[in-house]
Amino acid sequence: MIESEVDALVTLAHLGEPGDQVLGAYVRKLGPVAAVAAITARKSGLRDGAGLHARLGLADPQAAREKCQRIGAEIITRGTINWPTQLDDLGDGAPFALWVQGAAGLRLAALRSLAVVGARAASSYGESVGRDWCATFADAGWTVVSGGAYGIDAAAHRGALSAGGITVCVLASGVDVAYPRAHEALIARIADEGVVVSESPPGEGVRRHRFLSRNRIIAALTRATVVIEASVRSGTTSTANAAVQLNRHVLAVPGPVTSPMSAGCHNLIREQGAILASCPEDVLEVLGPLSVSIPRGGPDKRLWVIPQRPTDDLTPREARVLDAFPGRGEVSLNKLVCDAGMSPMDVTAALGILAIGGFVQPSGMSWARTGRA
Repeated sequence: MIESEVDALVTLAHLGEPGDQVLGAYVRKLGPVAAVAAITARKSGLRDGAGLHARLGLADPQAAREKCQRIGAEIITRGTINWPTQLDDLGDGAPFALWVQGAAGLRLAALRSLAVVGARAASSYGESVGRDWCATFADAGWTVVSGGAYGIDAAAHRGALSAGGITVCVLASGVDVAYPRAHEALIARIADEGVVVSESPPGEGVRRHRFLSRNRIIAALTRATVVIEASVRSGTTSTANAAVQLNRHVLAVPGPVTSPMSAGCHNLIREQGAILASCPEDVLEVLGPLSVSIPRGGPDKRLWVIPQRPTDDLTPREARVLDAFPGRGEVSLNKLVCDAGMSPMDVTAALGILAIGGFVQPSGMSWARTGRA
């Protein structure tokens, strides 16, 4: 007989599939302890009650804790001090418990976090953007959250780690089951330096529908979701849709119009109102005041800092007169008046300011551009 609410939540996490809103609503109505008691007594009245009851043999809270100790993980449940409360925004679809493995605390790591997701079959362009941008986000003190998959996910994790930042990997399998297997070393490194998290118990393998349910966790944990590459129909766009439903920001990175891997990003911008992100600073600006002290640019800051031109500080009048100058040679005052479409007085005043600024110089009765212009 389970009497502890924590034990009841751990039990429910073993019984139901991730994101089961019917079971979530049932637990909200009865409470975790009463819901487990009804399922145990076969009196839940739920359509899947028999299946839930059949899983009871796998749901021993004490055995679950002992297994966590063996693999160096912990279980956190709703309402406890380590629970990321933003997950409660998922309502009846919120997880009952999470299995966490890592050097960082999930709740604190997720306070300043953003999701970076994208195509598994990413292009070299997409992977480069993922690595460089996530290094910038990590430099800025933001946690990068992704799903550990091939392509953009892996590039995002590696970019954050390369900058010494924290990254969170949300798995569709148990925390002790690396998926994909080729990323076993990457996921182990994330556990050493960041956080690996799952709502499936240890030992659980992946199932196709769990990738989609996993995506809602990525969206809910974070303040914004950045989509770097995606096809029109993909799991990545499901993460973006979950973020929209949760009232989180969604940003998409444009790519070549000929690339199928950018078609999903373009569709998010055109059809669903995603914010176009052309550099990391676009993302940090959306994240708001927490980013004000952040250094601009990634590992090579020249990539993202817009250069200041000498003419940027000119008034519209001065810029208009300067624009009337020919590319080469000299020009008379009357010709400038004609080409600029301004009065002789305004042109003369503008020429004086342009001369002081080093943009033009007099040459007898005419004027000529200088090298600065």
